[in-house]
Amino acid sequence: MTEKRPVLTLSSLDLHRLEQLLESQPQEARATHARLMEELNRANVVDPVAMPPTVVTMNSTVRFRTEPDGKEFERTLVYPTGVDGSAEKVSVLAPIGSAMLGLAVGDSIEWPAPRGGTMTVRIMEILYQPEASGAFHR
Repeated sequence: MTEKRPVLTLSSLDLHRLEQLLESQPQEARATHARLMEELNRANVVDPVAMPPTVVTMNSTVRFRTEPDGKEFERTLVYPTGVDGSAEKVSVLAPIGSAMLGLAVGDSIEWPAPRGGTMTVRIMEILYQPEASGAFHR
């Protein structure tokens, strides 16, 4: 990948939980999540109380746009156990969920699309972030 990737910021709590989640995946599923692991390894890690309110963290509700189609969505980024079948939630293990994690408002990243090829995900707004609401140990 040749494009310059944006800075990622993760809370130490999210990083710890995501590493545990990925380690618990069956071996054959780990290859699917290699890109997420790569992103976790390059992220700036901060204490949850120091998380900027403009960054997508776990359990954040985000308005984002996919490009080039320009479609906008609002989704809450959840762990796989938080997926309840509603269209409002997206798992961090889904391609779009992995792409959003750690990005700040205004950032975009090129990411593998679920059906092949690539898409660009642009963060438009953070509608809710647990850390900004004082929920540091959720």
